[in-house]
Amino acid sequence: MTSRQVIKALKAAGWVIDRTTKHCILKRDGKTVPVPVHGAKDLPIGTLKSVERITGVKLT
Repeated sequence: MTSRQVIKALKAAGWVIDRTTKHCILKRDGKTVPVPVHGAKDLPIGTLKSVERITGVKLT
């Protein structure tokens, strides 16, 4: 799953982009989650699991 797909899924779940640099920072309900942006490369499974744990959104 690419970072673009992850960001799209999180935005659909109500997360809002706060800022974008080498990581896209999303916020919701006082929580913050960074999503690394690495072009068209798939994100490592550990990164996806970490984002799932923080957000509660099922990605895999």
